[in-house]
Amino acid sequence: MNGTLICDQLGDLYDKGADLEKLLVSAVDLIHEANPRFHWTGIYELFPDNVLRLGPFIGAPTDHVFITVGNGVCGSAIAEKRNKNIPDVSKEPNYLACSAFTKSELVILIRKGGTIFAQIDIDSHDIDAFDVETSEEVQKIADWLADAYQQNLQSNGMKSGRGK
Repeated sequence: MNGTLICDQLGDLYDKGADLEKLLVSAVDLIHEANPRFHWTGIYELFPDNVLRLGPFIGAPTDHVFITVGNGVCGSAIAEKRNKNIPDVSKEPNYLACSAFTKSELVILIRKGGTIFAQIDIDSHDIDAFDVETSEEVQKIADWLADAYQQNLQSNGMKSGRGK
């Protein structure tokens, strides 16, 4: 997986006038296609009511369209303000099962400074699917998307309900 290449592709879309929603959909597509071990890839956006709401995703549908901060791997990543790499979800006491096939999960926050806008959530059917390099490459994309969120807020006069 090459996070820099994906950021370049997103930059090209941005330069052609793509809005934030198009950038998010494209980011999910590009991330998901970058690694055959990624079986579910999505973005959960954080809203001021401390609820994560599922945005664009690829993979099996999930019942977890809304996740309260603190619940599950995604919600605890927000509560703890840190990324999470769970090599074996069966050993995670706070895991919210989206699929019986999921064996490992990676959550990378999309944030700028102290503001968390969203997160990239990736599930794999393989145990320990996410190495340090994979996390770093996804982080590059999350950082790029954080800039896009911030620019979107600025261009909309800070009217968006997203971010905390």
